[in-house]
Amino acid sequence: MHALNREPFVETVAAVSKISATDVTKVYSTKKSQFVALDRVSFHVDAHEFVSFVGPSGCGKSSLLRIVAGLETMTTGSMSISGHEIDGPGADRGMVFQSYTLFPWLSVRENIEFGLTLKGVPLFEKRAISDHFMELVGLHKFARSLPKELSGGMKQRVAIARALANNPEVLLMDEPFGALDPQTKNSMQELLLRIWEKEKTTVVFITHDIEEAIFLSQRVYVMQAHPGTIRKEIVIPPGLRAVEDVKDSESFMKLKKQIISLIGHHEE
Repeated sequence: MHALNREPFVETVAAVSKISATDVTKVYSTKKSQFVALDRVSFHVDAHEFVSFVGPSGCGKSSLLRIVAGLETMTTGSMSISGHEIDGPGADRGMVFQSYTLFPWLSVRENIEFGLTLKGVPLFEKRAISDHFMELVGLHKFARSLPKELSGGMKQRVAIARALANNPEVLLMDEPFGALDPQTKNSMQELLLRIWEKEKTTVVFITHDIEEAIFLSQRVYVMQAHPGTIRKEIVIPPGLRAVEDVKDSESFMKLKKQIISLIGHHEE
């Protein structure tokens, strides 16, 4: 397996928080009752950082990501990107869901170029951008293929390429590999790390897979449910990730057991 340099990204100035959230609360109301999905959640994600949120079902991971994306509004609290309050969706954020959300009538290239077409990007520039990202995700030979002709892993590669083609400041990923078989999932994790290392996009990743969170991330926020809160922030040692057989190492297993304990303690 390709070993990646997972040392934190270093700039000539101190790292700047790309995303900052303070006391974010989300309450869903029905005719009969109210449900607190998130209760005073605070966190930060630095520029160029890869951060995951992990926790049990019902802990509000996806709701939190949708608030970052501007697809939902918080009930109380504040959240900003690069110092600007989030007030809706924006081109500064790209999103990849567990479902592939590709346009079935468009080819791989056309799917990747979709956002660029809406922006009115000139044809020669669109082609250069789509060529770059098709090469990056290993799909340059499938430029004319339709989604129905692709495997699940290939469809998700198209979705990642499409999100990155718009040059977002932040890539938001909601359990993007959850529907894939284990072997494809592992290869997609490795691909994502290579892309992250090359592009240095800030990544916020939602998963219920503890091993995936440790393997991919520089930091992991462990959440608990009822209501959704952050139980603990865990910094992943740089030398622990993205090397051959790391998931079987003693250090990796120790971190995994710690996170399982944090999640399980609340559920008992």
